[in-house]
Amino acid sequence: MNYTWNWGVLFQSTGVGTTTYFDWILTGIGWLFVIAIVAWSIAMVLGSILGIMRTLPNKTARAIATTYVTIFRNIPLLIQLFIWFYVVPNFLPGPIKTWWIMDLSANTSALISASVGLGLFTAARVCEQVRTGIEALPQGQINAGYAMGFSTFQLYRYVVLPQSFRTILPPLSSELTNCVKNTSVASLVGVAEIITQMKTISEYTQSTIEVYTFITLIFIVINVCLIQSMLLLEKRLRIPGLIAGDK
Repeated sequence: MNYTWNWGVLFQSTGVGTTTYFDWILTGIGWLFVIAIVAWSIAMVLGSILGIMRTLPNKTARAIATTYVTIFRNIPLLIQLFIWFYVVPNFLPGPIKTWWIMDLSANTSALISASVGLGLFTAARVCEQVRTGIEALPQGQINAGYAMGFSTFQLYRYVVLPQSFRTILPPLSSELTNCVKNTSVASLVGVAEIITQMKTISEYTQSTIEVYTFITLIFIVINVCLIQSMLLLEKRLRIPGLIAGDK
C-alpha cells in the first residue's frame, strides 16, 4: 500500500484561536478519564454491594441483587445510555427537571447520563465477579467463622471479603479496561470525549487513517498501563494457593 502518512495534521490549527487538533484530542482524553473514573467508582461500590447481597442468607437481598443483574446485563449499553439521557430526565421532579434542562449545558447533562449509565451497567458485571469470588472460598471457612461466634457482618468483614477481592483481581482488570473502552459509546449521546473528537477531526481534515490510528494507539497505551497497574496490585496482594497467588 503506497500511502504517505501525514502526522502533522494533528498539530494543524482548527481555525479557532491558537487551538490545534491535538488540543481537541487532549480535551477528549480528559472527558474519557472523567467518565471512566465516575463510572468505575459507581460500578465498584454498587457492584460490590450487590455481589455481597447475592451471597447472603437473606432471600430478599438475593432476589433484589439477582433482579438488578438480570435487567442491567441483558439490556444493551447503548439503549441504557439513551434511556438515561432522553427518558429519565422527563420523570425528574419539577425543579430538578428545570435545572437539568435549562441550567446544565448539553455536554454536562450528557456527561452525567453517560457516567451513571455506564457505571450501573458495569456494576452488574462487577457484581457477578464479586459473587464468584465469595462463592469460590471453601465452605469450611464460612462454617468455621460462624462456629467462632462471628456475625454475618464480621464474617464478611474479616474473612470473606479480604480473600475474595484478592482472588477476583484478574477478572476485575478486564472489567476495568472494558469500562474504559465502553466510554466510547458516550459519544452517541453527545459527550465531547475522544471518539467524538476523532470523528470531528476526521471530517475536518479528511486524514481518517492518521486520526483513527492515533486514537487507537491512545486506547492501547491507556489500557496497557491499567493492566500493568493491576498486575502490580495482584503481585502485592496475592495469596498463595488462590487464583492470584503463587503455586
